[in-house]
Formats: sequence, structure tokens, C-alpha cells
Amino acid sequence: MQPIQGATARPPGEPPSTHSAAGEFPLSTVQRTVLERLITRIVALNQQQSAEVWAGLKHDLGLKSETPLLSRHFPAAEQNLNQRLNHAQTTHGTRQVVQQLSELLPQGNNRQAVSDYIRQNFGQTALSQLTPEQLKSVLTLLQNNQLAIPQPQQRQATDRPLLPAEHNSLNKQVAKLAAATGESSKLIWQSMLELSGVKTGELIPAKHFALLTTWLQARQTLSQQNTPTLHTIQAALKQPLEPAEWKEITDYSQQRFQATPQTLLTTAQVQDILNQVFLKRAERQPSALEVHHIQPIASPIWAPFIDPLKAISARPGLALIALVVVMLLLWIVI
Repeated sequence: MQPIQGATARPPGEPPSTHSAAGEFPLSTVQRTVLERLITRIVALNQQQSAEVWAGLKHDLGLKSETPLLSRHFPAAEQNLNQRLNHAQTTHGTRQVVQQLSELLPQGNNRQAVSDYIRQNFGQTALSQLTPEQLKSVLTLLQNNQLAIPQPQQRQATDRPLLPAEHNSLNKQVAKLAAATGESSKLIWQSMLELSGVKTGELIPAKHFALLTTWLQARQTLSQQNTPTLHTIQAALKQPLEPAEWKEITDYSQQRFQATPQTLLTTAQVQDILNQVFLKRAERQPSALEVHHIQPIASPIWAPFIDPLKAISARPGLALIALVVVMLLLWIVI
């Protein structure tokens, strides 16, 4: 018997070739590259091993671990990996948001403000119960200082010392800056004490907490800049310079360093300018009104007689004469 024209001869009883039907071929180079790129992105986000992802993919497709993927499996495999990637991206993003929130919550009254906000707006009492979008909205509000502190805890800035949570927050930022610059944490703290106007061993006033946080964050950011200028300093500040502040700092840089906004600055010059920003902003902080600064609304009607009476009371002889004169005048009137 002659084989059918065009067909490949095979021994009697052997099953048809698995490559004969469309889709039964192994993955093409393009298909495998697409899947491998998806798996690489997944591994980078969730720190899994690529072998684990391949094994999980085959399990989801109902294949045994030793069964190779074929071209007909490609559409389902690509969809599965895209779903895994989306999940990994969401989880990774949420993890970053939670980390940023954990750094901001100890500062000031942020923890109480966030607790009240999520209870009033989301009906929840814990961050772990929020959706990723809700977590992002809370983080944005905190970063933009748009979360109101609960009214019972609102208070005017005073000279109270830093709270333990505020001190710990600064300590973490100091450690990061020391690691980035190689400067000792002790010297950084000493600089902060000097800027705050307190001596070694004294406590930093809480009113300087926000300014010190901005100072530390700006130094951390600028330590990674190879060509810092006044413009990069402006960009590094959490609270950018207002027009009046910008003019003060540019004038200061011109007078002290002959530096324009485009001039490349040294590390020492950058730190000097950041110190000036801190000091000028600290000067503008409102202070509590002291009693001896309060003036009467209007002088009492007897004010013109106060000074003469003081002079008379200081000299007993004059006081006696004045008393006699007053008695004579009263006798004449009566």
C-alpha cells in the first residue's frame, strides 16, 4: 500500500503526530518572550522565583508540572499572567502607601486626625480595612496638610518640648541623612540644636518640628544632587519658598557667595542656605502674646494725675502740704 500523497509515512498502530493539528506546536519564540517578560515584571514586584510563577501558571491552566506549554495555551497563559501582574502592582503600590503613612502617622497629631477622618468618611477605625484608593486619598491629604487636627487637641504653638513620637520621627530622618552623607548623627543633632536656639542637653521646642522635618528632608534630597543650585534647593523643599522668601534667599546668596540662581553650589553653601531658610521661617512663627505687651484700650480719666501723685508720694513733706491745700479748698467751697 502506498502512503497518501503528501502525508508522512508512520508505522501501523502509531497515533497521529501531535504536531499535525493547529495549535499543537510548542510556544513560538515570540509567545515565550511575551510570557517571560510578564513573569520578569511579576517577580520584580512580589519577590517570587520565576519557577514558582511558571508552576502556578500551569496549575491555573490545569496542566501537570512536566507538561510543556503549547501555542494553544498562549492566550489563556497571557491573560493569567496579566491578572497576576495587575494584582502584584496593586499590592506593591498599597505596600508603599502604607509605608509612607507609617512614617507620617507619628508626627504631631496625625494619628488622631487620620483616625477621626476614616471613621467619619469611610466608617472604619483601622487603616487595614481601607481599600487601596482610600489609603491613597488619606496619604495625599496628610502630605498636603489637609487633614484637620481634632478640635479638642488644637492648640497654639508653644514652647512645649517635642513629644516622644515627634522625637522618634526626627531621629529616623537623622539616621537616613547620616547614612546618605556619611556625617555623624551626633553632628546633625548638634546642628539642629543650634538652629533651634537651645543648648546641648536641652529639649527642642515642638514649634520647630515641622521646620526641622523640612530641613532634614531637603538635605536628604540634595545629598543626591551632583549639581545643586538655588532652583534645586527650591524644588527640594517640602514647603517651597514664597516670592518674598525667594528674594531674601537670592539676595543672601548673592551677597555671601556671589551666587545667582543658576550658580552651582558646594555642599557647605547648600547647607548654609538651608540654615538661612530655617532661621528666617522660625523668626516668622507666631508667638504667644505676653502680658507686658498688652496695652490698655484707652487711658483712664485720672491718667494725667498719676505721675504727679507718684512724685508727691515719694516726698512725704510735699504730701502734707498738698493735703493742707486740699482741705483749705474744700473749706472755701463749702
